[in-house]
Amino acid sequence: MALRCVYTDLDGTLYGRGGSLFRDAEGNFSMMQARALEACHRAGVEVVIMSGRREAQVLADARVIGQTSYIYEAGCGVTIDGERTLLVGDWASDEEGDPTPAQRMLDAGIPDLLFERFGDQLEWHRPWHTDRHLSHLFRGKVDVAEANALIAERGHANVRFLDNGAITRPMEAVDGPAHAYHLVPGGASKATAVAFHLQARGYDPGSAIAVGDSLEDLDAAAPVGRFFVVANGPERDPALREALPRFPNATVTEGAMGEGFYEAVISTLAERG
Repeated sequence: MALRCVYTDLDGTLYGRGGSLFRDAEGNFSMMQARALEACHRAGVEVVIMSGRREAQVLADARVIGQTSYIYEAGCGVTIDGERTLLVGDWASDEEGDPTPAQRMLDAGIPDLLFERFGDQLEWHRPWHTDRHLSHLFRGKVDVAEANALIAERGHANVRFLDNGAITRPMEAVDGPAHAYHLVPGGASKATAVAFHLQARGYDPGSAIAVGDSLEDLDAAAPVGRFFVVANGPERDPALREALPRFPNATVTEGAMGEGFYEAVISTLAERG
């Protein structure tokens, strides 16, 4: 089956060191990512960013690579050819001027609850935690299952605390790599957003692949034919490495970051003629 769509995470996947499209994992200049994007363009393959970043950031990134669809705030929203859809269930604001889902979670005290429980092991992921409308962004090193159990015990239904992977920015109170975490409403996820986009475009799941470097990315293996984990993901996160056997369609690339993205795209195009 011909490849129709590639879903890709940004930081640590499509982007190299420093969040650059033109750097590899070591910070050296690289054209690997650009060549993979060119190959997709020549083959008529759509590339869709799936990121935890704010919409304005992801929109800018999508424009840079010449694409019109993107997934933002860890799957809380999807934009296809300028049409925005929120995937946050009944957390969506009904009228203009209503509190955003992010503000409603703040008003409910959910971030404060997490800070109280985990202390200096969790903090806002400054400066990228500001101006968010649908979710909240943290960094640290905490037990995600414990966080979600706490949220549920306090009666906050349909809210997820999720792990979006290891980050390079160190934290004094954390041993080893810190992780980025998202607090999302309405059961939002990158996997749900990918499935929504597939259906909206009318793509067969077998005609799509996804590429990522985190546990949250890995869940997107379910709605696509094949998932590629770039090598830096399991190298930095033992939990991701342990989760891989649960996804028979997941493959770890030899290359890290953009080189892994290139490998995923070019190998798939070669296999499918």
